[in-house]
Amino acid sequence: MLQRLEFHKVIELLTECATFSLGREYCAELQPSTDYAEVLRRQEETAEAAEIYRKEPDVPLGGMRDTRGIIRKANIGGILEPAELLDVAGNLVAARRLKRFFSDRSHQYPIMGDLVKNLFINKELEEKISQAIDPSGAVADEASPELRRIRHRIRETEINIKSKMEGIIRSQEYQKFFQEPIITVRGDRYVVPVKQEYRGQFPGIIHDQSASGATLFIEPVAAVELNNELRKLYSDEEREVLRILTQLSASVKAFSEELLSDAKILGTIDFILAKGKLAHRMNASKPIFNKDGYINLRKCRHPLIKGHVVPIDIYLGRDFHVLVITGPNTGGKTVSLKTVGLTAAMAQAGLHIPCEPGSQVPVFHDIFVDIGDEQSIEQSLSTFSGHLKNIIHILAKVNESALVLLDELGAGTDPVEGAALAMAILEYLYQKKARTVATTHYSELKVFAFERQGVENASVEFDSKTLRPTYKLLIGQPGRSSAFEIALRLGLPEALVTRARSFLTSEEIQVADLVEELETNRRKAEEERRKAERLRRELDEMRRDYAAKLEALENRRKELVEKAREEAASIVRQARKEADELVKELRRYVQEKRAEQLAEAEEARNRLKELEDSKDEELMQEKAAAGEIPKGLKEGEPVFLPRFNQTGYVLTTPDENGQLYVQAGILKLAVHVSEVRRKQEKPAVYTAPTGTGKLVVGKAKEARTELDIRGKTVDEALPDLEKFLDDAYLAGLQQVQIIHGKGTGVLRKAVNSYLAKHKYVQEFRLGHYGEGGTGVTVIKLK
Repeated sequence: MLQRLEFHKVIELLTECATFSLGREYCAELQPSTDYAEVLRRQEETAEAAEIYRKEPDVPLGGMRDTRGIIRKANIGGILEPAELLDVAGNLVAARRLKRFFSDRSHQYPIMGDLVKNLFINKELEEKISQAIDPSGAVADEASPELRRIRHRIRETEINIKSKMEGIIRSQEYQKFFQEPIITVRGDRYVVPVKQEYRGQFPGIIHDQSASGATLFIEPVAAVELNNELRKLYSDEEREVLRILTQLSASVKAFSEELLSDAKILGTIDFILAKGKLAHRMNASKPIFNKDGYINLRKCRHPLIKGHVVPIDIYLGRDFHVLVITGPNTGGKTVSLKTVGLTAAMAQAGLHIPCEPGSQVPVFHDIFVDIGDEQSIEQSLSTFSGHLKNIIHILAKVNESALVLLDELGAGTDPVEGAALAMAILEYLYQKKARTVATTHYSELKVFAFERQGVENASVEFDSKTLRPTYKLLIGQPGRSSAFEIALRLGLPEALVTRARSFLTSEEIQVADLVEELETNRRKAEEERRKAERLRRELDEMRRDYAAKLEALENRRKELVEKAREEAASIVRQARKEADELVKELRRYVQEKRAEQLAEAEEARNRLKELEDSKDEELMQEKAAAGEIPKGLKEGEPVFLPRFNQTGYVLTTPDENGQLYVQAGILKLAVHVSEVRRKQEKPAVYTAPTGTGKLVVGKAKEARTELDIRGKTVDEALPDLEKFLDDAYLAGLQQVQIIHGKGTGVLRKAVNSYLAKHKYVQEFRLGHYGEGGTGVTVIKLK
């Protein structure tokens, strides 16, 4: 059946897409499958291969060979020829490259990824063969040290022989003996051509003579020993080469199972990729399969017709199961029939079909075909008998999962009886629920298809103006033979055509007029449809144009907005940069001024210290003179400190050295009893201390143990903090607190960062529970 559809020609096209003999063999063996899951699996292979062919033009397919015979030869102990070993190495190289290529892309091509997982890679055997056999197929000198040595000796001996024989042919004594002064080889031995008449005068061994007998090829006696040595070296070379080939053949035998598996996998990969390549060449698509027996081929082309092909739309299996195609000869009825059958066979073989994407096909268990001339002189069968015999075979096996294709059903016999048989056959096929496509010229079948539910008319269009078929398939409309129109166009007298029309019955005329009216209406509808389609395309074009312009405007708007944002951001960045520079400048100015102030304060302190040291003794004398040194001081007793011009009270009684502690305001002072006076005593004349005493007393009066900077910015708080620490340090405070609050933590971080670098700060920490927690930083001064 597939032979009548020319499925073998599709297989030939597939075979041409394979790259080596085993892949071509697998292609040639391809047949449609009736197993639904198997068909889907094959289609997935082809889809993946088509994707690879589209995206991966550099798939490494070179070097693959069918090595099955070679491996079987090695497996039974045969010695492989160098060329056969090269084929084995070539397969190993191909397997290694393909495995690396698809292993990196296994997530994209899972089927190929699974195949290459099983490829056997043996780099050692590959390199061993490649090193021993050169690309020309000869055993290389590097195959073994012994072979290298032997061939080196052979070259040396050949040079010695030629040198000796050149000396002979250039000798004045022998020159007249030679036919030509050349050195040649006969039977692996170097000889010279000597004239027949001088054979007795030239010492040597005769190995051959010319066809005329005028020239003898003689091995000079002087070269016999060297030639014997050369012959021995040749024998040694053959033995070493044989040993090398035997060793390599044994290595191939050791991995015969793996290498045989590699060959089959490479053949399968080549076969699958060939299916993808054929799909690309045919511009074919993956069909959608269903289990409802529904065929819907969209813009389908016959895969074997070259050049411009008019695609057809054909469907059946839902509203009707039987399609009757009518129309003139050479209109494309048989091509449409073959297109359906060949497309179904290709789909079930796992090949993509030459249709638009979205085309649907079922999986048929049988495809029955009756196409062509079944006449057989040997079997005494007429055309009608041949067709009928084939149809009888089909009717005996047909079922609901079959596709039946019948060309010129009922032809070759009496038209009335033939039409009756055709209707009976179509009715039987409809009852069997087989999907059937039949072509015919009988008008009775057009009426049959029109009247029967589940049977539909179709026709191939014919242009009566040009007298040429358009090859378009029109489902739902019966075809016309157009015999009268064609006859008039070709020049048959109109009177004869009119007379011919008169022979038609009224029913036939009515049917013809009905068909013509349907054709006219169809053409008008087709014209209206084309106009509507044109308008729709124009509308779509306008819509796309509008959308494109709208998108361009939106893009322009976005660009302007983005540009404005960038300009605004640039302005903000510039302003921020200028502000940062200004702040840095201010900070530098403040730091410089602060450094100057600190330097001045330090200088004043040093001067005060010097003054204090110089006046210390004088002050002590003055203080001593200002009142009596108190005796019997008690803890808590109020006292006056002339040195600091401060009052306080005694914390501890004087020790044996006269030292005691006095609390003066917030200060706890260690002083000598001589510097203390009872409070009721009038202050001494010493009322206005100067120098260090005056500065310290001033700061002690103003000093605070805590600073509250909550609600201030960092820039506002840091100057206050700086002054606070200076005052506290000069006042002699050992510990102070900064109240910065909890908040976002920005002020706390700034304070801690500042304290970490301050020269008066010994250490600092966050407050404990009861001290204010993380809202307070406690500082210990140096």
